[in-house]
Amino acid sequence: MATAFSATLPLHGSSSQENRLLLPPTRLPPPPSSFLGSTRSLPFRRLNHAHAARRSPVVAVQEIVKEKKPTNPLLITKEEGLVLYEDMILGRSFEDMCAQMYYRGKMFGFVHLYNGQEAVSTGFIKLLTKSDSVVSTYRDHVHALSKGVSARAVMSELFGKVTGCCRGQGGSMHMFSKEHNMLGGFAFIGEGIPVATGAAFTSKYKREVLKQDCDDVTVAFFGDGTCNNGQFYECLNMAALYKLPIIFVVENNLWAIGMSHLRSTSDPEIWKKGPAFGMPGVHVDGMDVLKVREVAKEAVIRARRGEGPTLVECETYRFRGHSLADPDELRDAAEKAKYAARDPITALKKYLIENKLAKEGELKTIEKKIDELVEEAVEFADASPQPGRSQLLENVFADPKGFGIGPDGRYRCEDPKFTEGTAQV
Repeated sequence: MATAFSATLPLHGSSSQENRLLLPPTRLPPPPSSFLGSTRSLPFRRLNHAHAARRSPVVAVQEIVKEKKPTNPLLITKEEGLVLYEDMILGRSFEDMCAQMYYRGKMFGFVHLYNGQEAVSTGFIKLLTKSDSVVSTYRDHVHALSKGVSARAVMSELFGKVTGCCRGQGGSMHMFSKEHNMLGGFAFIGEGIPVATGAAFTSKYKREVLKQDCDDVTVAFFGDGTCNNGQFYECLNMAALYKLPIIFVVENNLWAIGMSHLRSTSDPEIWKKGPAFGMPGVHVDGMDVLKVREVAKEAVIRARRGEGPTLVECETYRFRGHSLADPDELRDAAEKAKYAARDPITALKKYLIENKLAKEGELKTIEKKIDELVEEAVEFADASPQPGRSQLLENVFADPKGFGIGPDGRYRCEDPKFTEGTAQV
């Protein structure tokens, strides 16, 4: 696991002086043999001594994990393993069903599927509490499911039905649930990061100013294409400045629609942007849920202890095109085959069986249960009613006597003349 923390991370339950893994400030990790699917070696840029001396010492995550010396050599218990497996199967099965429903004309607009990236969502979100917050992107269905939003509510939202988590007004790219602190998917890249930073600031304000018992953390998910966006850097700076309890998770699937990550950024190693702002930066294999989970544990614990933000780059891969409207002709077939052979669900299944944490029959039972759950979600969504026309202007105008509602208290869109000269609603 090629990872590097750029700040000292004291281990839990023991003296921080005994457990700090310090390297000289000027020393950087050795260059990897390959990175991001590239066959060429990417040299690390060396810092001059004066500049490097101002940096925090570097700690390797794998060294921290090694130093813990757990009594149980396994990274997870049987119960934890089954939870992870069920969540990943739910994400995969749900997205496969979305593809079927899209091509049958049950969904409209752009639908971006998460197949292949399940280890990232599961590895982080299943460590969170209900009061922790998650902010997503336009590829948000599985993040919502992992956070606890029901398959019924997510599928109904995709169908544009009133029983959806946003009453049919959000659609594929805008999953939101106040109950589960799922603070939304966002259609434009980068626009969710300031929202996540604000949520993290709220947690810190509650604890330090209002003196409430609050250790809530926020996880912001976004892609590699977002990391050349100004809001990303502004929020890294603010989060580090105020030591906010937030984890910035880059789901680096190597492609920003049809643009290769290696061609679009001057330094493709995104995790290195963390140390530039004074926070730990980590690169982890995003196709391995157990590796993601170990890094996520450290980042979440740091945030809860008030030690500030972490930037985690998860190298992953999407098994489908950018959206269901994308024929996926730009990516090399060999590259796609390479990552398909590293399917994160297959890898977890193998780990559970080989380490005698689960039997094949138990996993098949989970798969059958999820298939039935997703089928039932489709039936529920299909049978649910469409939103009424009176809902059209709700949550749009603050003034109840404004454009949306007439002086008589009725919605203007109910007036037969409302749509005259326009397409019928």
